[in-house]
Amino acid sequence: MCGIWALFGSDECLSAQCTCAMKIAHRGPDAFRFENVNGFTNCCFGFHRLAIVDQLYGMQPLRVKKFPYLWLCYNGEIYNHQALKTKFDFDYQTKVDGEVLLHLYDRFGVQKMASLLDGVFAFILLDTANRKVHLGRDTYGVRPLFKFLTDDGFLAVCSEAKGLVEITHSMETAASIVPFLPGHFEVFDLKLIGKVQSVQFEQFHCCTREPAHALYDTVGGLSSDFGEETVKRNIRSLFENAVRKRLMAHRRIGCLLSGGLDSSLVAAMLLKLSKEEKLPYSIQTFSIGSEDSPDVMAAEKVAAHIGSEHHKVEFTAEEGVKALEEVIFHLETYDITTVRASVGMYLISKYIREKTDSVVIFSGEGSDELTQGYLYFHKAPSAKAGAEDSVRLLKELYLFDVLRADRTTAAHGLELRVPFLDHRFTSYYLSLPEEMRTPKDGVEKHLLRDSFKGLNLIPDEILWRRKEAFSDGMTSEKKSWYTYLQEHLDSVVNDSQMEKSEQTFPHNPPKTKEAYYYRQVFEKFFPGRAQWLSHYWMPRWISATDPSARTLSIYKPDKQQ
Repeated sequence: MCGIWALFGSDECLSAQCTCAMKIAHRGPDAFRFENVNGFTNCCFGFHRLAIVDQLYGMQPLRVKKFPYLWLCYNGEIYNHQALKTKFDFDYQTKVDGEVLLHLYDRFGVQKMASLLDGVFAFILLDTANRKVHLGRDTYGVRPLFKFLTDDGFLAVCSEAKGLVEITHSMETAASIVPFLPGHFEVFDLKLIGKVQSVQFEQFHCCTREPAHALYDTVGGLSSDFGEETVKRNIRSLFENAVRKRLMAHRRIGCLLSGGLDSSLVAAMLLKLSKEEKLPYSIQTFSIGSEDSPDVMAAEKVAAHIGSEHHKVEFTAEEGVKALEEVIFHLETYDITTVRASVGMYLISKYIREKTDSVVIFSGEGSDELTQGYLYFHKAPSAKAGAEDSVRLLKELYLFDVLRADRTTAAHGLELRVPFLDHRFTSYYLSLPEEMRTPKDGVEKHLLRDSFKGLNLIPDEILWRRKEAFSDGMTSEKKSWYTYLQEHLDSVVNDSQMEKSEQTFPHNPPKTKEAYYYRQVFEKFFPGRAQWLSHYWMPRWISATDPSARTLSIYKPDKQQ
């Protein structure tokens, strides 16, 4: 996890602009570099480093003797950099996984380069010989990237929007700041004066297509037979591969463990593989919740079963309410469910940073979208509708769950790893017949659960545990975090404000006091930037006014907990 920032064609003095780069210093607490581009006086890079791979040569912008005209600033992890080195006989000059981008770009150009990367990434690649600037972002947008562009071609790029909001320019019309679309790359011509012009914007990978790098993966070609046993074997094999490749780190690995199905599978597989790979430390797992929360109790059962060094972080609603403002600042969104679920993740990340030496953190994001895990999928009118909504959710992850997971961990200088969003695992799962992927016998994610049945990887009661929203499961069933929030914010926002909410906030007007409060805080930090969120996350096929699972008629508390 790092913070990247770059300017091309700045109208103002660079030393004045570079203070904006310090807004994302939390992303890389280990080192900072600010570097001008030779020959282009108004172009520069800023980089905040979190050292995970190659402690010696990992500073950026990355430049190697073989390609003196290439400058690379990237945030991410490229899991197949060694496989590509072997396949194409690249001569690496560092141990930095990102060096592979330079060699791929030189040999194949930017489109093939991006499509061959198995990993998570956001990159800025400058080619001064051909005067081109390239931007790109991984399939699901696990690593963030924002773009600021003026009408006269001043381009600024940053990992988080907060590093761009105070950049000054000479144009009268305001520059828009937009999230860079996942799975895409963009090419700009770089003029001699440092300004740019966009010449190409294309998608290099979509989640439903098998990735180009599958050819060089350690798991070979999969049988295309959709027999149940074959499918379950393939799911297990690809999931294990997804976790194994993410063990690439020189820093200690830990895992978030809510006690739900997804994080439990990730933690259990991580423990199993860490023993096989003989990691020189025990794996720490982390849960957060109040004393009687269903999540905390379930997480303790899983930790005892898999043998992790488990840490339970105490959560109180008062502490949660106190953290709301800083959480919204880090998130850069006012989406209701995202803010709600981020509080626990933000506080657990703070604990990990302050009290442990784990830095690389595994988590279960992406599974609900991929495997139709949300409770509303029980109401899908058809298998086809369910499958289509699953793809929609995956494409929107960068606005919701992946945004939450990145910002809450990066706020405390941690690096997130999400094996459920492995390119091969997701494309295979989405290639399965639609009927196979629906909830069955009243149980969501039935196929995923069934694939791990009888292996004793996690306790059976967890394998078949009902979906519980992270923000709800942190607190007791008697009184959830959702209920605490409604009660607290009822007195903070008054009825007359609610009556005028459509006039006050014409874009995405808040329908509840909770939503109104989040929007107010967001506008305080990022005035006039409401467009960053196109729509609120909401369940489909049921008349819902709130995203909480506990407000749905199909929610039933898990009696076994």
